[in-house]
Amino acid sequence: MTSTPNPAATSPAKKLSLKENYALLTRGLGWEPSYQPREAIFRTTRFEGIKIHDWDKWEDPFRLTMDAYWKFQGEKDKKLYAILDAFGQNNGQFNVSDARYIQALKIFLTGISPLEYASHRGFCILGREFEGAGPRIAAQMQAIDELRHAQTQIHALSPYNRYFAGMSDFMTMADRTWYLSIPKSFFDDALSAGPFEFITAISFAFEYVLTNLVFMPWMSGAAYNGDLSTVSFGFSAQSDEARHMTLGIEVIKFLLEQDPDNLPIVQKWIDKWFWRGYRLLTLLAAMMDYMLPKRVMSWSEAWGIYFEKNGGALFEDLARYGVRMPKYADITVQEKGHVGHQLWATFYQYRHAAGFPVWLPSAEEMDWLSAKYPDTFDRYYRPRFEHWRKLEEAGTPFVNPGMPQLCQVCQWPLLFTEPDDPTQIAYREESYLGQRFHCCSDGCRDIFRDEPEKYVHAHLPVHQIFQGNYFRPGVDPSAPDFNPMVEALKYMGIEPGVDGGDFATHIDALNWTRWTQRPANMHAPQDTPAPRAAAPVARSA
Repeated sequence: MTSTPNPAATSPAKKLSLKENYALLTRGLGWEPSYQPREAIFRTTRFEGIKIHDWDKWEDPFRLTMDAYWKFQGEKDKKLYAILDAFGQNNGQFNVSDARYIQALKIFLTGISPLEYASHRGFCILGREFEGAGPRIAAQMQAIDELRHAQTQIHALSPYNRYFAGMSDFMTMADRTWYLSIPKSFFDDALSAGPFEFITAISFAFEYVLTNLVFMPWMSGAAYNGDLSTVSFGFSAQSDEARHMTLGIEVIKFLLEQDPDNLPIVQKWIDKWFWRGYRLLTLLAAMMDYMLPKRVMSWSEAWGIYFEKNGGALFEDLARYGVRMPKYADITVQEKGHVGHQLWATFYQYRHAAGFPVWLPSAEEMDWLSAKYPDTFDRYYRPRFEHWRKLEEAGTPFVNPGMPQLCQVCQWPLLFTEPDDPTQIAYREESYLGQRFHCCSDGCRDIFRDEPEKYVHAHLPVHQIFQGNYFRPGVDPSAPDFNPMVEALKYMGIEPGVDGGDFATHIDALNWTRWTQRPANMHAPQDTPAPRAAAPVARSA
């Protein structure tokens, strides 16, 4: 007896189109709850006041399925780690322009890389909290991106850790060091906000508006200074950053198209997080103007290109939704000729409490700064650096022995000046529940006024030192030889006499001269000792 073939069983299955395949492997994985109300499952998407009427209106900015994502990222990692391996095998850490450049990498590792991991945590939360399948998938993919960025940055900078001080305990420093509380507080602020504020803060205000300043001029500076390792992870991340920027603009358009009541909420967040991100990037301003031995462009030029020009075009496009330029954007233009110089002067004064050595710019470097900042540098900053140079030559270098007042919001010392008077430090005060709180600017004071209950709880390192909370276990403050500043620095992960101080006498500068037969900077003596084999830097336990 023979059976009749079933045509359905023998005919080949219909090949799905790319659109159909994508839909099944992304939004097709979502489901409707049956025994719990949606409000109980997605608990955080309503309390901010944002109104979403149709989650399916979300446009997927990545348009990647997970299998395509892993293949794409795997190919990039093969190329990246081949370059990193070649860099290490050829002792590339000794081929960079100058040991001063390594000090900028210490700030990057301690101040930027931990933010990538914090961002990963935040997008993992969004992947759970968003109701729509589309934004959940986008958040999950960005979470993986951010984790990869943290890992590749740490791996790319690891060869430097073997030979230069101040990089081995970077996570302790990221959590505790005074000047690193600025980037840490930025993400602590975002992570403790609601899901829509977080994604507006990170995906739009930081990724779309500001992140190009990190991944474009700074990475170009790394390439120009011979750091193939750093520039490789930067360029490897560029395709990811392009997706993140696309997500940022999609977030804003989605929120504004869903309901007109969302506009004032979103605009307030744009104002807040633009200012918070701008204050954070003051670190980058000092790094670009003072820590690159071979400079690509000034901070002022970078701000003009990547915010004033590109950002201006962005907000012109968003004007049709009712969005305006961020509040105090004009102040950033006024300050671009000042903030990098002001921060570097602050680092110089507190170099004994930094995780990297600091130096004064040379005569040639000051001429470059004069050319880049013709309206500000010679008038306000050259005289200060020249005065400090004379004090160094006289054997009486200037050091600030005190501790600065910190801004309650951005947590920078009150180092910034009035926008219309660079000779006056900007002080802003605000009272709440009978207590006074200090801010560095109108922008930070506005943020404090809007959410005082949040910022009165800020963990400010200087305050913690005064309260006796910045000491390691077992330290006895009543001991006769107790030095609170030394013990506080140890708690921060800074070893006095090893990590900070003057660059000319720092272990990195001395080793650089021995290992490369090149002076660590133009102020170093030209008669260098005979070279010896490079050995890893030893630190005390």
